[in-house]
Amino acid sequence: MKKIHYILSSAVVLTAVAITFSCTKLKDKDYSTIVASNFTPGTEDLASLLGAGYTYWRPLELGRSANSVFRTNEISADELVIPERPNGWVDGGIYRRVHEHKWTSDEDNCYQIWNNAYAGITTCNRVIYQIENGLIPITTGKDAALAELKVLRASFYYPLCDFFGSVPIITKFDLPTGFLPTQSSRQEVYNFIVSEITTNLPLLSKANDQTTYGKFNQWAAHALLAKVYLNAGVYTGTAAWDKCITECNAIINSGVGFGLEASQSSVFATENQNSKEIIFAIPFDEKFTADGANAFALHMESLEPENQATYNFQYSPWGGICAIPQFINTFDPDDSRLKSNWIQGQQYTLAGVPINGSLGAYTGKPLNYINVVPGVDSTEEVHGFRLGKFEYKQGALLGLSNDFPLFRYADVLMMKAESMLRSGDANGAALLVTQVRQRNFTANPAKATVTGADLQKGSSYDYGLRNHLNTTHEGGADIQYGRFLDELAWEFNTEGRRRQDLIRFGVYTKKSWLSHSPNGDYRALLPLPRQEVVKNNNLKQNTGY
Repeated sequence: MKKIHYILSSAVVLTAVAITFSCTKLKDKDYSTIVASNFTPGTEDLASLLGAGYTYWRPLELGRSANSVFRTNEISADELVIPERPNGWVDGGIYRRVHEHKWTSDEDNCYQIWNNAYAGITTCNRVIYQIENGLIPITTGKDAALAELKVLRASFYYPLCDFFGSVPIITKFDLPTGFLPTQSSRQEVYNFIVSEITTNLPLLSKANDQTTYGKFNQWAAHALLAKVYLNAGVYTGTAAWDKCITECNAIINSGVGFGLEASQSSVFATENQNSKEIIFAIPFDEKFTADGANAFALHMESLEPENQATYNFQYSPWGGICAIPQFINTFDPDDSRLKSNWIQGQQYTLAGVPINGSLGAYTGKPLNYINVVPGVDSTEEVHGFRLGKFEYKQGALLGLSNDFPLFRYADVLMMKAESMLRSGDANGAALLVTQVRQRNFTANPAKATVTGADLQKGSSYDYGLRNHLNTTHEGGADIQYGRFLDELAWEFNTEGRRRQDLIRFGVYTKKSWLSHSPNGDYRALLPLPRQEVVKNNNLKQNTGY
């Protein structure tokens, strides 16, 4: 929360943001309404001007009602599911199709990711154009401002590359009416992202404080670049493990205060803006980011309506997203993340009174969350552990005030560890994994230690169909470095990334879970939104769609 003022405080930016843009309809040229001729921005004004682009990361990642990055990465994978509930969550079958990998080019997920990413890109292009052409007369810090905008723009191309592969690269704002962008290959998009970050990173701030919170300083740029290099083998066919390690080391050796929190829960607290583990966060605030596109509403999306009495919420939750039992079964019982990340068991009011259900077959019966989900097509209120990683404060509104950590220090350690493991240094990787695990096994410290040999084992996930219609057993012993994949799941569940990890480990389109069966390797990419292909004959649809 709480660093939102750099986005909301400037009337200049509010005027600019109010203008509607898209990546192919760029008609407004009346810049005098955005920046007066006698306006010279100060430090706070400049932060607000640059902040206009950052706003799009909220709906792109997990804004309420947005089937965007978070939902697509999570409910298409093996950790989370949005099953049919007594109170709904059918919504035309979209969540079932995503779980079963049967989505089409008309899905909301495709449009949300595409439109929000390109809205962010267009806003960056607009402000870059205004600065470069003197419409925003910056006298001090111009090069740094442009560098930050270009790295921010690259950050929007990162999910486009990840989800769609081959997409248009647009770097200009003053485009002619009717402009239709051409499509670049996934390799070209990857090269563009890397080039933009590496070229502009030295011009970014080295500070790690409230002046750079929620913004791209050098360390956030290193983290983004490390993530891109981590997935280079998927994006280009050529791995970049050494480069990923180099970027991680830049953060590890930065000396600016990054480190692991003593408790993982501190990273996800309501007031988490001072966490030493957060490298780049998407700021949220229950009052200032409360609308449908921008609200952080995981509590509403996961808990049952009766849980309003547990947390004194101002609104009744909707019930929906929950954990897949096969994933929960992979946890060591002594791992504190099993309890801290998942709401389970009998539910109580704030006063300690047991809660009963009010929907479906469990009306009037104890609301007791159990690690059972009959299938994506059929559940009751009690089925499935609920999302509890982020703190739900007492009296919370429709949206939460927890900031969303897009990049954090534990991820840097694990990116380095994975790169070392895949480069042949399993023992070095094990030391880093052990470092991350130690805070989660305080009741049994010996269990925190893993060895290089451990990380080279298969996964403990019992893959296979597991629903009220079918039961099969595939297991995970055949997954190369499967134990490391498990470690990623235990540490980073509910952080909107699981699909990407499964793709990198060769699991996403090969294994079954709950009601999902493999449905083609081409499902590693989403289809381009159908309407975008229809209106632009320069775009070629992804294979299989």
